[in-house]
Amino acid sequence: MPDGVSRNRDSRAAVDKAISVLKAFGKDAHLGIGVTELARRSGLSKSTTFRLLGMLERNGVVERAGSAYRLGRVMQELGAQASTPGQERIRDLLTPFLADLYEATHLTVQLAVLSGANVVYLNKLEGHQRLRTPSRIGGRMPAYCTGVGKVLLAFDAEAAEEALHSPRHAWTPNTVVDEQLLREEFTRVRRSGVAVDLGESLASLACLAGPILGRDGRPVAAMSISGDAATFRPDAHEHVLRTVCYAASRAVSAQRQLSVVA
Repeated sequence: MPDGVSRNRDSRAAVDKAISVLKAFGKDAHLGIGVTELARRSGLSKSTTFRLLGMLERNGVVERAGSAYRLGRVMQELGAQASTPGQERIRDLLTPFLADLYEATHLTVQLAVLSGANVVYLNKLEGHQRLRTPSRIGGRMPAYCTGVGKVLLAFDAEAAEEALHSPRHAWTPNTVVDEQLLREEFTRVRRSGVAVDLGESLASLACLAGPILGRDGRPVAAMSISGDAATFRPDAHEHVLRTVCYAASRAVSAQRQLSVVA
């Protein structure tokens, strides 16, 4: 590399370099990218990129899962202000049912909708058992590795195809990324009506999720119950989840017009 180019790159202020790294995430901001690819996209050396990512991680701007990075809490909280009117209507309508689910379990419960190949969390109530979870109100996660995402994809063929043809990263050793295995799982979810995430987005977290369906049978949203992967028993909470999701589906069906613009 010519000395002039090297000096030009080194002369950039740290904030400029950090912004270059953040811009390098692009459409993969919620999926996650490795250091080498981020360095290539930002035009920085791998060592500089790694150092900047460490600084951004300490400040909650990015977060790490294994060898990959994605946008973190700070960026997701900033983006949480941009919910759509459709998402707000769904949140307002379904939050009382989310509260019912919380009262019945006293565990962490979440309400989410699909946005392309990702899920957006519209609301979340923390349980008595304080959990480390990757979900935040207004935040996004790849749908294929979350309980709410899998149940939404299972009941939406078009969205499932989009997710299956999008990049997938193994966040934990339990993450299912193989296309055929995911298709088989979606079939099982459609048959059973619920989806289970056993340490797929975070190794220490387990979730049970159910769909909230509209008049046409398509999913409008999903709710989940989360617990510690070592002790959480999905079967113990399946009945109450089905009951609440059924009541929420009836409330959605009673609405003349309810849509999500992601």
